[in-house]
Amino acid sequence: MPNADQNDILFDRARAVIPGGVNSPVRAFKAVGGTPRFIRRAEGAYFWDANNKRYIDYIGSWGPMILGHGHPAVVEAVQKAVLEGFSYGAPTEREIELAEAILALVPSMEMVRLVSSGTEAAMSALRLARGATGRKHIIKFEGCYHGHADALLVKAGSGLATFGHPTSAGVPPEVTQHTLVLEYNNIAQLEEAFALHGNDIACLMIEAIAGNMNFVRATAEFAKRCRDLCTQHGALLVFDEVMTGFRVGLHGAQGVLGITPDLTVLGKVIGGGMPLAAFGGPRAIMEQLAPLGPVYQAGTLSGNPVATACGLATLKEIAKPGFYEALSKKTQSLVAGLKAAATSEGQPFNADSEGGMFGFFLMNELPQNYATVMTTDNAKFNALFHGLLDRGVYIAPALYEAGFVSAAHSDDDIAATIEAARQIFKASGPR
Repeated sequence: MPNADQNDILFDRARAVIPGGVNSPVRAFKAVGGTPRFIRRAEGAYFWDANNKRYIDYIGSWGPMILGHGHPAVVEAVQKAVLEGFSYGAPTEREIELAEAILALVPSMEMVRLVSSGTEAAMSALRLARGATGRKHIIKFEGCYHGHADALLVKAGSGLATFGHPTSAGVPPEVTQHTLVLEYNNIAQLEEAFALHGNDIACLMIEAIAGNMNFVRATAEFAKRCRDLCTQHGALLVFDEVMTGFRVGLHGAQGVLGITPDLTVLGKVIGGGMPLAAFGGPRAIMEQLAPLGPVYQAGTLSGNPVATACGLATLKEIAKPGFYEALSKKTQSLVAGLKAAATSEGQPFNADSEGGMFGFFLMNELPQNYATVMTTDNAKFNALFHGLLDRGVYIAPALYEAGFVSAAHSDDDIAATIEAARQIFKASGPR
């Protein structure tokens, strides 16, 4: 069958042995319909699917590939590390070097612990916050995703400042009974939650620039109020920067907002595409972790020598002068061009970006919270997604995910993306 679609064939095989045919749900294209693309290789700003079709890649492995795929310095570092050994289950000097590099770039952190995934880092930071404060309650915000730990898979309760309900089967209600889910950027609700429960709140965990309800910023006033209320009530402010860390700027979202959190969760870019994440904060809090303190956390592959080589090489590249200025310019050019293409064809469209991270919405105003994001026209987005895919442009296969530009994207790549979008907007006609 020389003309058979290899993606269809692989998807059929995958569904026979992997639930849904994928190892992470959003990859299944369930939100947009159609067959997921099975990737064979990647280079620079592109990857190629099972049919050998090339796509301009705007997911970048959901953020880590800030340098593009296969950056020579990173490949060299990984190849050297592989020859030295895959894993030891014992300390290495490179773990120290990566920790030192992270701490030099994130002033709010005095100590850091390396783990293997963002979920693991967020879960561990949550346990540490509870252990350090001796409190049970936590605050999170609707539309912010912090991995799939049980206590964080929660939707909002039935009223203001009420405790949440599980959003996944297999999570007993009693596991989420201490999780308050509030509306993002809602200062009045935030203040009410602290007024009612402030003495029992261990931490407030937030994506200060959310990337899991597309791209939504915390307002400066809201972020400051989070900091002030945590300080006032003795709760810890936890910034989940798995997505934004070293993506929106060299010092993360906390650098953009000028807010100092008590704990920071990192992932994606710090591993350069390898399984690596971290959490850290002031020495007094971090020394509550075993083996020094009573809060237990461990990981067989934590600080993996190949992953740390990849992450360290990536951080060295992005710390070079002018890197973020150039990356931001590319990203701004993309979102401005997309908006101009849409508005010229009478299509509602708005977009925002910071550093190498961006998001767009098929509406006339930028949303401030998850409820507003949910009003986006799904059918219009799905048509745009598949239209871009047909034209060799790969964006996130879900309306609620941010996008990512890499240093490898060229002006021609961005121009081609804008032109592809313009053609789709024109074909769909004015709304």
